[in-house]
Amino acid sequence: MKFAVSGKGGVGKTTFAALLIRTLSDQGRKVLAIDADPDANLAAGLGIAGADRIVPIAEMKELVLERTGAKPDTIGGYFKLNPRVDDLPDALSARLGNIKFMRLGGVKKGGSGCICPESALLRALVMHIVLRRDEVVVMDMEAGIEHLGRSTAKAVDKLIVVVEPGRRSIDTAEHIRRLASEINLNRIAVVGNKVRNASDEEFLRSAMPGFDFLGFLPHDNALIEADLKGISPYAVDSPAKAAVGGMIEKLTTS
Repeated sequence: MKFAVSGKGGVGKTTFAALLIRTLSDQGRKVLAIDADPDANLAAGLGIAGADRIVPIAEMKELVLERTGAKPDTIGGYFKLNPRVDDLPDALSARLGNIKFMRLGGVKKGGSGCICPESALLRALVMHIVLRRDEVVVMDMEAGIEHLGRSTAKAVDKLIVVVEPGRRSIDTAEHIRRLASEINLNRIAVVGNKVRNASDEEFLRSAMPGFDFLGFLPHDNALIEADLKGISPYAVDSPAKAAVGGMIEKLTTS
């Protein structure tokens, strides 16, 4: 199973991704967790020790030079577009139980649209992870699908878009759906987060016709406190954990 998680910043996308990954792990599944959002910190959400010291792969300059044949932060010139990456998930991942964690860093582009060596390495790595790895893969992405392409989209079982009751969040979900359709990624599900009551749930359903709702997570002060304290949302007692368990059942049986 390969899942990509996206959504507007601040909607709780990384909280959901962390709960999804930890629950899958506790079910005995091997999970490869990918932080593909430069502004997020999935490692801390998972409860991985030393999360702040994990260097993004895009910033590993010696690795980029070794694998692509070009120095990072350069645009133009020649470098390998398909560098070797098959050993990286095992060699560079942090571990927590059944979870392997990797932090990608940002995808950079030059003004002319050409990609830089770091981008070539990250794109090759994502392609390998999605197409070749046999673990469950969960990718916490930006408010878009920048790390995915046509070749990898067909292997993604579900693009999960996290939304909250609010117009800007819904507009972002619509934007993500348009981007996904351009690479023929139409297997999209929505998770409503920070839902206070039945009215919030009904608002999201009525404002997003045509979207498939995977489920809803409650507005929970325990999760807010976990984020403020820098601890994993999985470490606190919250009904969101049971809700995510129900979503996994849907994902694995559909």
